[in-house]
Amino acid sequence: MSVESTESETPLHLRGRDAVIAAAAPEQWRAEVPEYHLSKEVLPKERSTTHAPGSLEAIVEDLVKVFEMEVSHKKDPATWVSLVAEHYRGRVNGGPWQDAEEFARTGSYNILIGENPYYPGGQSFESSHDIFHTAFPGGFFWEVLEVLSGPPTVTVKWRHWGRYTGEYQGHQPTGELIEMTGITIAKVSDDLRILELEHFYDNNKLLGPLAHGCPVTKSTE
Repeated sequence: MSVESTESETPLHLRGRDAVIAAAAPEQWRAEVPEYHLSKEVLPKERSTTHAPGSLEAIVEDLVKVFEMEVSHKKDPATWVSLVAEHYRGRVNGGPWQDAEEFARTGSYNILIGENPYYPGGQSFESSHDIFHTAFPGGFFWEVLEVLSGPPTVTVKWRHWGRYTGEYQGHQPTGELIEMTGITIAKVSDDLRILELEHFYDNNKLLGPLAHGCPVTKSTE
């Protein structure tokens, strides 16, 4: 399946991460303007799939990358073009639903991981990002493996991976490739903005190797 349109007809949220970054006002960012040179350099060489431009797989992958960028770097959900902020909700492995405001406040890492013996509790938005940027200084990448059903309910099989070359909570890096796969079920609007995301995956496949199989001490702060 493919979607044919000219760039001028294509909504901003479907033009890719660079276009959304270029269109954002300076005051929308949490800090500096994000840049993705590692993704552009490494992803083409390490991805396991290649999708034709305009295919549903390519569109879904680009949309999710815009969503991840906005959640991580734009402080106000009202400025997130990848979703319908007033209707959005997301959850992991059948857990509690979280709205866009909660994602912006708590941070995607904290919400997507939840309670886990290999992850320290009490993390802020900023500290959670610091933990994983430290563990994966060379980048932690994401790709669509397969789209199992199309809109308005999009079911996606995906892969996340990176090399463990930085410290994780006092645990020394091993240099190994750490990867995990999962399934996401997304409900989207008629113009393909995200309304709902349900993720299903085993985060122990990521966190267990980072912590060398040893539970971490949870903060009470």
